[in-house]
Amino acid sequence: MLRDTINVLPFEYVKLRFCGSEPAIMYTHCHVAAHQAAGLAVTFVVAPDVMQRTQTIPEELTQMCLRQGLKASGNAIGNHGLDFTGLSPLTWNVTYVQVNRDGYLAYRAIGVDNALPIPPVYVDQGDTLVLTVFNSLDVPVTIHAHGLLQKGTAHMDGAAQISQCGIPPRESFTYRILADKSGTYWLHAHDKALVADGLRAPFIVHDAKCPYEYDEDVLIYLEDWYQSASADTIEGVTKPDSGGPRSSIYTYGLINGYNGNDTEPMKFVPGKRYRIRVLSMSTTEWWKFSISGHKLEVIEADGVLSTPHMVDGLDVAPGQRYSAIVTAHNSDEFNFIYNCTLYSDFMPLAKGVNPRYYTGLIEYRAGAPTKQQVTGDDSQPTWDDDTKMSALDGPAELPVDRQILLSARGFNTADNRSLRVLGTLPYADQQVPTLFTAMTTGNLAMDPRVYGPQAQVSVIPHMQNVEVMIKNPQGQPHPFHFHATQVQVIERGPLLPSELEPSTTGFNVTVPDLSKIPIRRSQGKPMLRDTVNVPSYEYVKLRFSGAEPAIIYTHCHIAAHMAAGLAVTFVVAPDVMQRTQTIPEELTQMCLRQGLKASGNAVGNQGLNFTGLPPIPVEVPLPSA
Repeated sequence: MLRDTINVLPFEYVKLRFCGSEPAIMYTHCHVAAHQAAGLAVTFVVAPDVMQRTQTIPEELTQMCLRQGLKASGNAIGNHGLDFTGLSPLTWNVTYVQVNRDGYLAYRAIGVDNALPIPPVYVDQGDTLVLTVFNSLDVPVTIHAHGLLQKGTAHMDGAAQISQCGIPPRESFTYRILADKSGTYWLHAHDKALVADGLRAPFIVHDAKCPYEYDEDVLIYLEDWYQSASADTIEGVTKPDSGGPRSSIYTYGLINGYNGNDTEPMKFVPGKRYRIRVLSMSTTEWWKFSISGHKLEVIEADGVLSTPHMVDGLDVAPGQRYSAIVTAHNSDEFNFIYNCTLYSDFMPLAKGVNPRYYTGLIEYRAGAPTKQQVTGDDSQPTWDDDTKMSALDGPAELPVDRQILLSARGFNTADNRSLRVLGTLPYADQQVPTLFTAMTTGNLAMDPRVYGPQAQVSVIPHMQNVEVMIKNPQGQPHPFHFHATQVQVIERGPLLPSELEPSTTGFNVTVPDLSKIPIRRSQGKPMLRDTVNVPSYEYVKLRFSGAEPAIIYTHCHIAAHMAAGLAVTFVVAPDVMQRTQTIPEELTQMCLRQGLKASGNAVGNQGLNFTGLPPIPVEVPLPSA
């Protein structure tokens, strides 16, 4: 009997025969979707020499590949012959794992292959990271390459309900991430607040040729760690009458994946130069990093090389990254201390809790005496300042075609939710991913209304340059991450006293003397960043170019603030995107299998018909004190 689909029963075998008379690609796979996704397949390539003489590939299919940034010729990765340079395959089986990372409490976190921490990922500039993610959780998951721009491949950005639907439980998806820019990045979950549960890892792209000379490359990645699951945070800020985040307001610190009290020595050789990459994978608190007796020559921020910027230490917000070159002393007479301070200046000071001091050894010679670093008052040292940095190969200040004003503020609802706003309404995920709406609504994609009121969309025409001014009238700083672009840091300065919002945190934040906060403006070529800190009671002016079609989802990288709606979206040149990019059918079907829509406006309807839109939250005045 001839068949094209054969069932193989448990604990049995089957013998099959076929003829190679017809040139063909015989992809043979299990038709159970989850098994196919997990890799249960082989391929028989029949008579490719004959196929080359008798068949052709339509140009339409070739261009379809190229529009997605994929290769359409050559070997498996688009190179000649057996040169597989540039392919970096990796598989993550995302699982729950019971861990005790802070030395105090074990709880169910999220890792890879039943383990935490997740090892750092290293590739070379120009490589493509082929990351297959199999979801062994009971909730959807996505993975975002934080800082990579995904030019021409917006569907690979990995933000749930922005660029894709989540990967359902027991299914997989393969991300192809082109590491076209060298620098310090990270991979992390981008569905709900799962990043806070441990699903995060450094992603380092080595320079093809770095203009700065150094002898060794050292990575220090920093995390805050709560003693409860991220689901508590989400429910605490989104459920009516929940009273806010339920986790402890204070966190513990992890250094290179482990308890900050268990740091390994960093070995220095006299006279050598060390590139030290400092990466914050925190979801709430800030880190300060310094080395006693040594200066830090900052040469990179957020994957962008800069002109040298000499400082005493780095003040790193959640999501930010730096590289600094440290020159070792010429003598090994003394060892020194490096200091990592985990702090939140928007919460009450508490001895041993906020801030938490973690130290490690800079070891020049085993057994040498150690020069101690004084911790406590760090107001005197100089810290990094991105208005004093210049992008090494960046453009001059962009001319401004359009200005957009945003303000981070609280939004109290009638059902007693303390949400947050950056535009006019709290951001909320839409029923159709924003990218899918941009790609499937034709000319209407240029109308911001089609994306739904809580997507908070501004449509940016192709080639338009935008200046965004973000005001922070609150007593909490906000690190804003811009997906799919890098923004020029143009200016920073204080707000007017009349612009401040009364504190709603209950932490009795003291308002500083705003007259003593200077206006700082970039000099020369402005620094480019993808994660920009906006301090309490200050503003920042940023600029970006609309040259690349993109979905620039912009959100606070504090997990609770993001969950509360502190985000907006810039949809850049959707008309151009429709002509130059495509959404893989695999992602469309991933949505449909979960009962989600994959086309149309924010709720999957045609035009501006929003039947089925969830209720829009209504703001009520804060209760009087």
